Amino acid sequence: MRTTVTLDRDLERVLRETAARTHRPFKKVLNDTLRAGIEQSSAMGPSEPFVLKARPMGLRAGYDPTGFNKLADDLEAEAFLETSRKLMERSR
Repeated sequence: MRTTVTLDRDLERVLRETAARTHRPFKKVLNDTLRAGIEQSSAMGPSEPFVLKARPMGLRAGYDPTGFNKLADDLEAEAFLETSRKLMERSR
């Protein structure tokens, strides 16, 4: 069967390099690669869906858990400034 396939440039390059290295036609390398990928995914069978079990965080009302990253950034910035200040004092 003849069809048109749009390949990403990196995949085309790998397939063409494989064809040149193995002295096989591009069409054969493409078909063999697709066949191997399909066989591999079929052999693995259906996978079980990942289930995340939620647990309460135990935060009191009014605390915004998304604000913890900002707090961590602020503390890290303060520690950096303190370290920089100490280094500047030593170098004087």
